[in-house]
Amino acid sequence: MTNKFKGKKIAVLGLGIEGLSSAVFLSKRGAIVSVLDQKRENQLDQSLLKILRESDIEILGGEEYLKNLLKYNLVVRSPGVKLELLKKFVSENKITSQTKLFFDLCPCPVIGVTGTKGKGTTSSLIYEMLRKQGFDVYLGGNIGKPPLDFLDKLNTQSKVVLELSSFQLQDLTKSPHIAVVLMMTSEHLDYHKDTNEYVKAKKNILRFQTKDDLAIINKDYPASNESGIHTEGKVFQVSRIGKVKEGCFVENGKILVSISKGRFTTEKVEIIKTKDILLPGEHNLENVCAAIMAALLSSVSKKNIIKVLKTFKGLEHRLELVGEVNGVRFYDDSFSTIPETAIAAIQAFKNPEILILGGSSKNSDFKELGEVISSASNIKAIIGIGVEWPKIKSKIKNQKSKIIEGCRNMKEIVQKAVSISKPGDVVLLSPACASFGMFKNYKDRGNQFKEKVKKLKN
Repeated sequence: MTNKFKGKKIAVLGLGIEGLSSAVFLSKRGAIVSVLDQKRENQLDQSLLKILRESDIEILGGEEYLKNLLKYNLVVRSPGVKLELLKKFVSENKITSQTKLFFDLCPCPVIGVTGTKGKGTTSSLIYEMLRKQGFDVYLGGNIGKPPLDFLDKLNTQSKVVLELSSFQLQDLTKSPHIAVVLMMTSEHLDYHKDTNEYVKAKKNILRFQTKDDLAIINKDYPASNESGIHTEGKVFQVSRIGKVKEGCFVENGKILVSISKGRFTTEKVEIIKTKDILLPGEHNLENVCAAIMAALLSSVSKKNIIKVLKTFKGLEHRLELVGEVNGVRFYDDSFSTIPETAIAAIQAFKNPEILILGGSSKNSDFKELGEVISSASNIKAIIGIGVEWPKIKSKIKNQKSKIIEGCRNMKEIVQKAVSISKPGDVVLLSPACASFGMFKNYKDRGNQFKEKVKKLKN
């Protein structure tokens, strides 16, 4: 199956976790592999370089790393490398990616999950439900392992859950057996030229489905809902704000599944009461509905679905309860890098809230976030940080909340939050922005927040 790589000259672009995975995978199958990166060798991750050297894989770094691509039989791009940029150096039919390679070689059904936000949570929920049922299941993509790392473990009875970003979907030519499309809004406009290109990339998860495949579409967002027209597969809808003809939805504090029982009749089945779901936040009910539908379509029992929903706490940096100090609860939602997710986090609580907002730019529109903050009665204070804070502040009208500015680091941010908090308050880090500047990335931002909060408890 994989002998087609033997003796081929292959360039892997970008030395990250996925790039390393692709390089080692291809080298083991007899390819002559070179890893190309725009950083010079002394600027690259030394632990990754060590693995490459042990596998006798060539490393070529520097700003002109793309100029000799024509000499390679195949070019494997990493997600962050723009497809349009590569087309200037090499023909498109020579360009592939780890995701494309995996879909070509995978012997078992794939459940693919995409959307602007919620991918990681939904993918993890589906994985846990399948695992609880006893399936031989693997989690990969943006979360879990790069999928080529576990390809050799798969057989026809295995199942794979992949979290797929727009970068991975952009040039996909195969679609998963079960495709899950969550909320879609504008993001990554620093990478894609406009919203249309971003949404078009996401829709590749459906574009190559056949009549034997299945699609799960979030009905609540126009860009997601319209995706259904791009698949030949059978479509199921999910919603947290209204009924669906066939699929999973929220109604009167319950998660219900509507199943077609013939041409004119449907049956509604209650899965679980929303109060019994451990995962916090109203917005997460969308992810729960999508995961339930994918699990049911994969033959997971209602009993095992319920067990997971009652115990699944969520992922790190996604509305994660860090701790309670003197009656004040601290939540790390550092993964919130767009306004829509910050809105969802704000609306997850009725307690008085102290918000930490701002960061670096992703070209977001903060109009709706400003309106939500302006109309909320429980926002006690806002700690504004980063270059985007003035832009957010300008969208907040009829200001009732206390505004705090000038914090230079996470220690000062947490100290300021503590100084104005009272028992029963919620301190919420949900920045609505990228993290660069004050922090390395969203993980660093979240970890620093957790570290400072934990010091309060000691």
